[in-house]
Amino acid sequence: MRVEQFLRDSARRLPDKVAVVAGRDRLSYGDLDRMSDRLAAGMLGRGVSRGDRVVIFTDNCWEAVVSIFAVLKAGATFVPVNPSTKAEKLAFILENCRATAIVTQGRLATIAARAMIAAPSVDFVVLIGGKGPATAGSLGFEETVAGDHMPALPPPGITLDLAMLVYTSGSTGFPKGVMMTHQNVVAAAGSITTYLDSREEDVILNLLPISFDYGLYQVLMTAMVGATLVLEKSFAYPQAILNRMSEEKVTGLPLVPTMAAILLQMRDLAPGSFPHLRYLTNTAAALPPTHIMQLQVLFPFTRIYSMYGLTECKRCTYLPPEDLAEHPDSVGIAIPGTEAYVADEEGRPVAPGIVGELHIRGPHVMRGYWENPDATDRALRPGPYPWEKVLRTGDFFRADEEGFLYFIGRRDDIIKTRGEKVAPKEVETALYGLAGIAEAAVVGVPDPVLGHAIKAVVALSPGSQITEKDVLRHCAANLEDFMVPKMVEFRDSLPKTDSGKISRRLIEEEVMEAAE
Repeated sequence: MRVEQFLRDSARRLPDKVAVVAGRDRLSYGDLDRMSDRLAAGMLGRGVSRGDRVVIFTDNCWEAVVSIFAVLKAGATFVPVNPSTKAEKLAFILENCRATAIVTQGRLATIAARAMIAAPSVDFVVLIGGKGPATAGSLGFEETVAGDHMPALPPPGITLDLAMLVYTSGSTGFPKGVMMTHQNVVAAAGSITTYLDSREEDVILNLLPISFDYGLYQVLMTAMVGATLVLEKSFAYPQAILNRMSEEKVTGLPLVPTMAAILLQMRDLAPGSFPHLRYLTNTAAALPPTHIMQLQVLFPFTRIYSMYGLTECKRCTYLPPEDLAEHPDSVGIAIPGTEAYVADEEGRPVAPGIVGELHIRGPHVMRGYWENPDATDRALRPGPYPWEKVLRTGDFFRADEEGFLYFIGRRDDIIKTRGEKVAPKEVETALYGLAGIAEAAVVGVPDPVLGHAIKAVVALSPGSQITEKDVLRHCAANLEDFMVPKMVEFRDSLPKTDSGKISRRLIEEEVMEAAE
């Protein structure tokens, strides 16, 4: 199966069912199918060919959903890019993947036009909603998808074709393009919808950017099962989002830790306020166990899934909700149809309790990084069988005797202090155990005696009166002495990535600049 078949099948079964809610707009599966057919025909008419790359540079809007499926129906590969991306980075992506076209909105047209100067491969722009500097040679979205004509489209390709190219930031330099085939995406979406028990009756609220694979898969998985997707652009106004949840009777809510922290700070949110919320998921970074327990109190009728994943394979593990109480600090087991194991430097599985690098086997593992064989060889290594490559996640884990997996830290995050190795995640988990801490990050600061001194950077909940002495006393009572921070910095909030994850890298840069 190819990914666009998700939409075709749901439109055939449920043509009049609401597929996407975006603001005041409500589109049926039939609407999405017809409009994406017309846009695909328009792209083909402008020269898009099978295997071409088309960048989708928009915010969370229904037009982006139509565009994703239109690109796939045209046999091309879609490349989602966050709308906050600056012109220099967008130019790199356009030039690196040699994009044939870019889909964007009028308000982003100036940035797109600046980026296109360095990307001669771009032949035309699909412009949504208005005119702008990028209109030269453009294809108007609204005019193209309107009308009653039903174009006949050529066969788009096979399952081994690239469905999407998702650029992910690395520790250095410009981002790498993760190559995901239709086979990869179908396998990942099928596995996740299986353990979530996804149904066509579900109503999924997506606040996450569809340029972020966690948000993108909400689009794909709702189409796969025939559910309804409620698109929102951000979590900037939490009360408005909660009202939306009630109005639409939302059954599924994907979160990242910063969103969970905001929910837990809302004093007017009473436990049991959303009896229709069937499940809640978390990824991007592990939720502190204290937050998981508090969320379960707040949403007593809701199944909470703690998960771990990478763009390079979408999802690695999930913790079945029935195991949450016994293993609250675990990210669970391999998703259905895949394997996850902890291995040493040579790729050999290690015994329970031993820390090593997590390796992933399965049909959801990427094909590699776009035209970057060196990075691909570092990430994909020969597996236990001669016909396969497995993914090296770059993350340290351990497994217990029952096979549950525990995240220790990123390879590059480990802090060496006093000759000991400290995983920031372990210290951050202890910090979240102190009532009143809303956000926490731990970084290493160069120290002539210790090598690196551990610094905690925290943001407090409204009304909290916690002092540095309180933080250090709490850490000393819950951590080994070499893990206890030597200093604490208080902030109103911590910097975040585009996906809403606390950015330890940005904090490190700020700390280093302040020290100079």
